[in-house]
Amino acid sequence: MKNFNNRLGFIWLDGRFVKWNQAKLHVLSHGLHYASCVFEGARIYNGKIFKLNEHTKRLFFSSKILGFKLPYKEKVINKVCEEIVKKQKIKNGYLRPFAWRGSEMMAISAQNTTIHVAIATWEMSTYFDKRKKFNGIKLKTSKWIRPPSNTAPTQAKAAGLYMICTLSKHIAEKKGFDDSLMLDSNGYVAESTGANIFFVKNNKLYTPIADCFLNGITRQTVIKLAKKNNIKIIEKRILPRELLKADEIFLTGTAVEITPISQIDNKKFNVGEITKKLISLFSDLVEKN
Repeated sequence: MKNFNNRLGFIWLDGRFVKWNQAKLHVLSHGLHYASCVFEGARIYNGKIFKLNEHTKRLFFSSKILGFKLPYKEKVINKVCEEIVKKQKIKNGYLRPFAWRGSEMMAISAQNTTIHVAIATWEMSTYFDKRKKFNGIKLKTSKWIRPPSNTAPTQAKAAGLYMICTLSKHIAEKKGFDDSLMLDSNGYVAESTGANIFFVKNNKLYTPIADCFLNGITRQTVIKLAKKNNIKIIEKRILPRELLKADEIFLTGTAVEITPISQIDNKKFNVGEITKKLISLFSDLVEKN
């Protein structure tokens, strides 16, 4: 992957476009030290941002949960997102709007900090290797668990919630896997480190209840596609042993789109027909974006 420190082009920062390598934040920013940062990730297909309104609304929702107000209206953020995609000449890529508390206060309490907002975008084809994208990826069950909703702002897309994801993914990669499967505090299946999970059994589609992890926009899209195409969808609490009896399994997310799973720990799976059908339906949908 190309180094992100010094690329060509611009990043939108606090109301203006600045050169990529001049987009800076203070080293004492509260968002860096205490994780008071929220972010979004959206995909760009054929120069158009997929589900932009939904992503922007979630950015505002996340900031509200973390107790700060963005200094711009939703329509302004939407407009700038579209502008920077054109300015960077992105055809197929990734968009990252984010906001954080500034450096005026260095303490846990930071009521009087400036709220900064930035938007960046770059070319991106697939999150995982293209062969794995179609043949399936391998997951290793993580020792880290998703926190219960009464211990963390789990419905926000907030930076601090992703540290255990980084730890989990690093451990998985060192052991030859692509990503981690994360459970919740009760031992039920939650998600991967950055994507929601579905499995197929007897031609029915199952997915965990999104109570301690993000109800992803791609997750919601896939549920709608399944219902529209007469695939029965069931949201329920899922034990790991149920997952291991699945006929087929896949992940959904902005970055991963729909990615099949070929292995969890020592158990292997095939890429099934329902997974292939949903990948095709999703591809058709983004093409019409």
